[in-house]
Amino acid sequence: MATAAGGSAAESLGSVMTSAAPIEDIRETRLANGVRIVTERMPEARSVSLGVWVGVGGRDEPAELAGASHFLEHLLFKGTPTRSARQIAETIDAVGGEMNAFTNREHTAYYTRLPADRVDLGIEILGDVLTEPAFRPPEVDAERQVIVEEILMNLDVPEDHVHTLLAEALFPGHPLGREVLGTRETVEAATRDEIADFFGRWYLPRNLGVVAAGELDHDRLVDGLSGTLGRLEGGEHPVRTRPEAAVEPLAVLDDDTEQVHVTMGWRGVDHFDDDRYALTVANQILGGGMSSRLFQQVREERGLCYSVYSWASTYGDAGTAGIYAGTGPARVDELLQVIDDEVAKLVASGVSEGELDVAKGYIEGSTVLGLEDSGSRMARLGRSLMARGEVVPVDEQLSRIRAVTADDVLAVSSRVFGSPRALAVVGHVDPSLLR
Repeated sequence: MATAAGGSAAESLGSVMTSAAPIEDIRETRLANGVRIVTERMPEARSVSLGVWVGVGGRDEPAELAGASHFLEHLLFKGTPTRSARQIAETIDAVGGEMNAFTNREHTAYYTRLPADRVDLGIEILGDVLTEPAFRPPEVDAERQVIVEEILMNLDVPEDHVHTLLAEALFPGHPLGREVLGTRETVEAATRDEIADFFGRWYLPRNLGVVAAGELDHDRLVDGLSGTLGRLEGGEHPVRTRPEAAVEPLAVLDDDTEQVHVTMGWRGVDHFDDDRYALTVANQILGGGMSSRLFQQVREERGLCYSVYSWASTYGDAGTAGIYAGTGPARVDELLQVIDDEVAKLVASGVSEGELDVAKGYIEGSTVLGLEDSGSRMARLGRSLMARGEVVPVDEQLSRIRAVTADDVLAVSSRVFGSPRALAVVGHVDPSLLR
């Protein structure tokens, strides 16, 4: 990818557009210290979404400091030596803007969405909090209690907790299997200096990417960040180990809930696997929408549950595919049998051309519709930059989806859903029904 500040979209990414996708006016500049800045101009927009994405997440923490990335997500907007948390919040609120952050297993993101004529506020505040967080001890301790409450809330929501159990079963003893929030014990034990040291080690140019979308001036954004993020030096990428331990087949939490919450999971494919497009299509057909097999069979035909869906996620060296459903304790056996049958059919017989057309049409249409606001486009840039180190043009993504065949879906279904399965359950259920 070109790094000159003055290149056009074609010079930066070589994108070739079709009528199905909006024209991408994308540019990239790499600051002298290595920080990458990627923007997409949307002349029709009246907002700018600006984010700083950090290539470090839950899997990069030592076990005793689990939850450190999420802790930082909470702390950075708490203030700098020259700004309090309240001053930051009031500055953003005064122009009707939004400010937020999130953490996942492989990256953390901090972002704002502001009126286009107020983008300088976002440049200034994000540059400030990402380089000079105060880490005031009283604020660290106060936020620690907030995070503990968030962890306890997650434990009280069985449809969330069951996903945590599934991750642990899919990646036993591996950081990918840990809850991104950390545990109550690790969060309560983490000291102010340990969190600050984690920030100081990882929040450096080698792991930083800035992405923005909206009615913006690329060069102005580069100039504005040069005085903050541009002053940082060095850094290292986290060293990650591929999960090797076998999947644990069953994880059960006997809990007095009205429903039994069930997740099934399989190891999937990584960010770089060519089968990821076929798996996206397979997932859509299996449980990705209202016309999917699971929705039709489990909910519409049999009325077994209100919510049933499937998903597929990728990481740098691994991936997951999974199914969630919740039903009454007396119907768990039937639910599991129907889901197992649908998965077996997918593995054995693949999909019809009609299903393939519907799934590909949905993915293409939803991708394009998802690009109508600056926040969605900023997030797409950030995800692509973090996952593969490059921005993949929308048109290339869509062409890869269009190229998926029924044979591709059959092959990836056999590869993924034919592999060892993990089953996680929260609720009160007869253990003999779990298989």
